[in-house]
Amino acid sequence: MHQPLILVTNDDGIAAPGIRALIAVANEFGKVVVVAPDSPQSGKGHGITISDPLRLNKVDIYGDDIEAYECTGTPVDCVKLAVHIPLKNRKPDLCISGINHGSNASINILYSGTMAAAMEAAMEGIPSIGFSLLDFSFDADFRGAQAYARKIIKFALTKPLRPGQLLNVNIPKLPEAEIKGIKVCRQAKGHYTEEFAESLDPRGQKYYWLTGVFVCNDDRTDTDIRALESGYVSVVPSLFDLTDEKGMQEIGKVLT
Repeated sequence: MHQPLILVTNDDGIAAPGIRALIAVANEFGKVVVVAPDSPQSGKGHGITISDPLRLNKVDIYGDDIEAYECTGTPVDCVKLAVHIPLKNRKPDLCISGINHGSNASINILYSGTMAAAMEAAMEGIPSIGFSLLDFSFDADFRGAQAYARKIIKFALTKPLRPGQLLNVNIPKLPEAEIKGIKVCRQAKGHYTEEFAESLDPRGQKYYWLTGVFVCNDDRTDTDIRALESGYVSVVPSLFDLTDEKGMQEIGKVLT
């Protein structure tokens, strides 16, 4: 019987509680290989390392049955290295990223290292899912997130996603018993009201620290933000192809 090969990664770092929770679920379904950053890489998006060498070190922090490596690069670097080095060009049956500490709903998918890793896997032709829990706490309760990750991983292994497709899964900060279920929905429109807090370092030089608050600009009822506010797990089927099909038709009529 074929045993699925599952690649696990994240952006919070290989020692984060969220990835440990996800590995425990993935290990129920098949052979698990972990390649994750050696330090937090939140907000790195789809960044890759091209000006410095990358290091990949095998670690034994999850038990003898889990093959795990820490990487000095970004989450995307982790996926690229995983496919070519530990997996020796064998494509896994599934790549799962997370469980992220904090939301990756709406436009956060564009900033997220968690989702960038899943997107890179999709670009490599690997079905992929990113999981995020709306709780930034190091001591977050991942039991509800694990329960829904189990359902969604089983679905993805049973009915493989379309080529190039990935799932952006966000779980509300609620006890498992209070989560109402799953809603498959669209990505909400939104933006950040950004500010840069200015201060001085010990040498008297100015520095700036980015702050901001997310604002949802979407009043539709079928979005991920609305689903999460209503107590549901949001699942947004996503693509890395950013082509505006409608724009092709409209602009094509004028320019061609």
